[in-house]
Amino acid sequence: TIMVDHPSTIMASSEQLQDEQDESRHQSLEEENSLSCWSQTKKTLAKYFWQGQQLDQTAKQVQDYQNDQAVPFHVRHRKLLAMSIPAIVVHIVWWSIMMTQDSFYLFTEPLGSYDKPRYYMSITMVFGSMVAGATSEGGGAVAFPVMTLALGIAPPVARDFSFMIQSVGMVGAAFTILVMRVAVEWKALLYVSLGGVAGIILGLEQVAPRLAPPYSKMYFVCIWSSFAIGLFLLNRTLDRTVFSGIQDWESGMVWKAPGALGRYLYFHWKRETLLAFGILGGIFSSMSGSGIDICSFSALTLLFRVSEKVATPTSVILMAINT
Repeated sequence: TIMVDHPSTIMASSEQLQDEQDESRHQSLEEENSLSCWSQTKKTLAKYFWQGQQLDQTAKQVQDYQNDQAVPFHVRHRKLLAMSIPAIVVHIVWWSIMMTQDSFYLFTEPLGSYDKPRYYMSITMVFGSMVAGATSEGGGAVAFPVMTLALGIAPPVARDFSFMIQSVGMVGAAFTILVMRVAVEWKALLYVSLGGVAGIILGLEQVAPRLAPPYSKMYFVCIWSSFAIGLFLLNRTLDRTVFSGIQDWESGMVWKAPGALGRYLYFHWKRETLLAFGILGGIFSSMSGSGIDICSFSALTLLFRVSEKVATPTSVILMAINT
């Protein structure tokens, strides 16, 4: 006996099969979109957060030493040592002072004209340290506006606090950078530091005492805004050519004294530019506790086309030296 399906049954089966195919195709499209979204997210995170540091040309990645027992312990584990030693030293000193002096009551004491508890500054510096480690800004770039605007503290006190907190945090960060052998621009460190020392002394003695508190806050906002504009201009060209250091340093020689005097008396525009940015950044730092890092970063990236991966650790070490 031959069984023949009714036409309506065949049509219903065909429609069901079509629905199943459409549903399967829809799920495939959703999976593709999800994978595409995740791939784009990973690409963005890798570009802005997961790139890691650019090491010095003579340094090797830590992973290259993992299975080589002939390499000394401090070389194989330099990343762990570089990050843990500053933290351990600071915590030993801090806990020793706080416990021997019984100074934990300071956390709840009122601070500033708004009588806010002091532990607000601890919370603030959690974010300040993140900003200082991830960008060319020092922790004072976060501390200064919070202290002056949110807590009602006088700008000179906020500036001095920024100097003191950066003298701990930035020195620890500089130690980590040097031990991990992260690439830095050494010529910029030398000449910007020389200019920065002169600029900070000049600013603390002559400029900052003449500024009223509102003007100090205004100058801080202007410096930050200039930095933001500089970063915007820097990132407009995605495929721009960058270098690991200042290129063609010798070509900066403009004038040289004749004879043996030329070894000491000459005009090198790249050197003088770094000195000038150091002096300007030092004066800015004397107002708000942050400035030489912004000036050096802007000069290196915008003028000399140095990679941000090199300019950022360079500015961190500069801030450690000058604060």
